[in-house]
Amino acid sequence: MLRVILATSRLDIRDSILKAIATDKQIEIVATAFNGAEAVEKTKELRPDLVLLGVSLQTLDSLEATKEIMIEAPTPIVLVFSVPDPRAVELSVRALEAGALAVTPAPPQKSGSADGTAVRKFLSTLRAMSQVKVVRRWRDRPNLKTGSKRLPTGNKSSPRIVGIAASTGGPAAVQSILAKLPGDFPAPILIVQHIASGFIEGVASWLDAAIALKVKVAEDGELLAPHVVYLAPDGHHLGVASRSRIVVADDPPINGFRPSGTYLFASMARVFGSEAVGIILTGMGNDGADGLRAVYEVDGTVLAQDETSSVVFGMPKAAIDAGIAHRVLPLDEIARTMISLVMNGC
Repeated sequence: MLRVILATSRLDIRDSILKAIATDKQIEIVATAFNGAEAVEKTKELRPDLVLLGVSLQTLDSLEATKEIMIEAPTPIVLVFSVPDPRAVELSVRALEAGALAVTPAPPQKSGSADGTAVRKFLSTLRAMSQVKVVRRWRDRPNLKTGSKRLPTGNKSSPRIVGIAASTGGPAAVQSILAKLPGDFPAPILIVQHIASGFIEGVASWLDAAIALKVKVAEDGELLAPHVVYLAPDGHHLGVASRSRIVVADDPPINGFRPSGTYLFASMARVFGSEAVGIILTGMGNDGADGLRAVYEVDGTVLAQDETSSVVFGMPKAAIDAGIAHRVLPLDEIARTMISLVMNGC
């Protein structure tokens, strides 16, 4: 039985969630709360498998409640929203940085076939996130030695482009990496981050304010530029059309994902060949692995986050198990390796 605490000050969200969960006999609401302070206290008392936090809470907002839960009683947290307004987006992005695992729309109250699909997706998210092992935010994760293959050698030039794909735990991981890069990092960086629709602009704004590089949501046909990080927009694939142009496409999803890490990496391999660096970070599932194989096969460079520093090891593990990761690195070492490859040519 999956034991859940539900905290929201919105009665409409509360009712839609209760109605959805009532359809699954394996999920139980063990307590409800109407503000963040209650959510923290009930989490400490009841030790549930999962906490559902409404983005807009009273007393303690979702950010402060997330921080307190992750310090006092570390528990998987999923943020739930109704409409992704600017305040909700800002709080959600910062709560993800503080330890929340995912942000998802509240299930609809209607009963049509499309709404039934949305309810099943919502319940699937709860089950998946409840399995994630979380740690106290103040506890430093150990940096264990990791294995590596010999990086591609020969007469290839320094990498000219970097692609990153991430899902669960990705926003904080991406921020950690980008914050360590200098403002003159010469290669453009393209990022596919799986996140709920309506939130990627907020992620871009948050990153842009936090790091030395410029961060923006990519636009179809724009020029690739050094010192810039491009995020895939909602519901669109991100890739490169040429060595100087970005492509944003509404092609069909790849293995259920749009944007897809595989789409990004495959386009980089096709256009940049051995001058491409593909990086796969924390996330559930295996998106990106097929595209990274294309990078590997053209003598590009593939880096994977290690299990210890990943919130969810699914996406990196898929690449590692396929034998296409040149290096498996703790999160703290990825930026240094990027600088070594791109700026130092080694």
